[in-house]
Amino acid sequence: MVRLTNILEKVKGYHPRADTDLINKAYVYASRMHDGQTRKSGDEYFIHPVSVADIIADMRLDASSVCAALLHDVVEDCEVGLPEVKTVFGDEVAFLVDGVTKLGKVNFASREDRQAESFRKMLVAMARDIRVLLVKLADRLDNMRTLEHMSTPAQERIARETIEIYAPLAGRLGIQWLKAELEDLSFKYLEPEAYSVLDEQVRT
Repeated sequence: MVRLTNILEKVKGYHPRADTDLINKAYVYASRMHDGQTRKSGDEYFIHPVSVADIIADMRLDASSVCAALLHDVVEDCEVGLPEVKTVFGDEVAFLVDGVTKLGKVNFASREDRQAESFRKMLVAMARDIRVLLVKLADRLDNMRTLEHMSTPAQERIARETIEIYAPLAGRLGIQWLKAELEDLSFKYLEPEAYSVLDEQVRT
């Protein structure tokens, strides 16, 4: 599991004046809110927001974005109201958390919807701040990295949604490493036999 110290060291490395106290506060708060929750793997749920925050630190985003990554599921999964997030962490963090929460409720109902350029544009418009999209992309990346614990139908649905919506979005934002990893992970679940062959060739 990624440690808070790892995240703080990364952030201080590219932003020496970052509000690390706020990040620490968000870490403690999210840990308390997610206490007792587990993922499909059986791991503590809190591992997920910490991993998302680590990805955000790798993107070299500001302290508010790291906090939003740590808190991105508290409103939806922990019965925490947005006003409380705003009171504890301020307007900016609450704005980002609210944006990520709203994006998480978007339903990609059909294959045609997922492929539509207009749908990606709608996501961008809904976000209103590129940091919201980046936290959502980091959230999706960590979910894809741990997708093996989901059922096969869920794996296929999430992988297709990823390769048709999120990977192209990462590309549009110029984050090629993220686009490539999302595509690679999607391929693993959409074309498992072909992926295994290629993976074996790469390893030999």
